[in-house]
Amino acid sequence: MEAIELNRSQARKIILHAAGLSKKAQFGTGMEAAYRVIDHLGYVQLDTNYVVERAHHHALFARVPDYQTEWLFALCDDGEVFEYFTSDAGFLPMHDFRFSLPVKRAFATQGSPLTKRESDLMKQILDQVERDGAVMVGDFENDRIEAGSGWWDWRPAKVALEKLYLEGKLMISRNSAFQKVYQLPLDVVPHDTDQTMPTDEAYARYVVKRTLGALGISSVKEMAWRSRRVKGNLVKKELEKMLQAGEVKTVMVDGVKGPLYMLSGTDINISIADEVFILSPFDILNVFRFRLKDFFDFDYQIECFVPAPKRKFGYFSLPILSGERFIARMDAKADRKKKKLVVHNLHFEPIEIDEITIGKLVDNLKEFILFNKCNDVIFKKTNRNDLLKFISKAFSDGY
Repeated sequence: MEAIELNRSQARKIILHAAGLSKKAQFGTGMEAAYRVIDHLGYVQLDTNYVVERAHHHALFARVPDYQTEWLFALCDDGEVFEYFTSDAGFLPMHDFRFSLPVKRAFATQGSPLTKRESDLMKQILDQVERDGAVMVGDFENDRIEAGSGWWDWRPAKVALEKLYLEGKLMISRNSAFQKVYQLPLDVVPHDTDQTMPTDEAYARYVVKRTLGALGISSVKEMAWRSRRVKGNLVKKELEKMLQAGEVKTVMVDGVKGPLYMLSGTDINISIADEVFILSPFDILNVFRFRLKDFFDFDYQIECFVPAPKRKFGYFSLPILSGERFIARMDAKADRKKKKLVVHNLHFEPIEIDEITIGKLVDNLKEFILFNKCNDVIFKKTNRNDLLKFISKAFSDGY
């Protein structure tokens, strides 16, 4: 079948629309819009880093301007959304629950066999939850035998709880302090939720559709990442069947190595509003660094995992998108006691940036400051003093 040929601008617009970033409030406003974002993307990555507001809330705020952090947990409490560890930890729509089952089965059957002590502890904890209800790690005494024992250097009780969660015997909710609460699935999953194990073929097709739906254009590499917990999956095989059936199209993009794919029926004439978005490093748009470089000429790395002397831009730099270009990255930290957003480094990309774009950045930054429960901003460093002067004046004039 003949491939669809696109230039990189067309490809970027398709990608941004799929990511929910083609315009402000692409999914509307209110808690219903927050659900629509999760339902469309199929997965919003969770991260515990609290330098600025956590990544899952940040991703929703970028797409739902009036987003309130309590909405996500309300959606979980209402049984619309659940938390699980698929490719990474994240929030998924409850109607996709059955497609988490192959991952849970993989966690239960793959990896090193449990010791008797680990197995006995898991059974003991599960019996306790079944008898007495939800538990937290803090409900168990420090049962570590020696320093450094256990998986991930966790206490055995924590290991057992996480293993029960990964295998699907327990599920997680969160309290107001963002601590994990472990519960039985029947206390979390609505009774009318489909809980039948999908066939290997159905699971593979789900991965293909969900990946392409959220990314717009994708290679097999991203699909493999999403399905990586399930060894021996049929993603490549089912992708080929979907190509033959016309459900998926092959795409050729100028200057980008293929093969690339997108869902049939995808609009290739997307228009993008010239809006500015401050994004999380763990946003669906940013998690695959090679895509940023291939499609957006944006060489990005989150540097919290890089030794301090080797960092170029800062510990937790946030990509800043304007239209279909990345214009800057901002290393910021919310000082919640002083209610100030401290911008350690505002580094602009080597491209022309006009005053209108800077004005929109100022507007978005003001919203971001309030979202982080701050009421002021401090700029420490930039590579463009001329632009920072404009931004600082805008804040002093009207903030």
